[in-house]
Amino acid sequence: MMVATLGGIGRLRPGPGTWGSLAVLPAALLGPAGALLLAAVAAVAGWLAVRALPADGPQDPGWIVVDEAAGMLLALAALPAGAGWAGVALAFLLFRAFDILKPWPVSWADRQEGATGVMLDDILAGAMAAAVLLALGAIAPGLL
Repeated sequence: MMVATLGGIGRLRPGPGTWGSLAVLPAALLGPAGALLLAAVAAVAGWLAVRALPADGPQDPGWIVVDEAAGMLLALAALPAGAGWAGVALAFLLFRAFDILKPWPVSWADRQEGATGVMLDDILAGAMAAAVLLALGAIAPGLL
């Protein structure tokens, strides 16, 4: 339960997913490799934690926020080392937009069953945010 709620952050209201995303923003200080490593750890630990939860209740309850942490960390991994607060804020906004609006393939992943569906939609939202950030970095080096 502690992993799924990210140490209880998932119990914060309103917007537990936003709180879960905000909680991992300091990982940007670790640079791309550190954020990517944490994203992988959060994804695996989150999948295992969600898989171990009882199957009764909603498919993806709001208090599970380890999935937001994994996706947000993936977006942060796309930032260049030493990215400033504007880059971190853009990563956050892009991730939350893809997570909330659920464009395809995020919407497809959101419909999947079990721990895979819970984790995969946020990981895809993070990957989409990362792709936008990487494209921006290629088009305008130094922007982020």
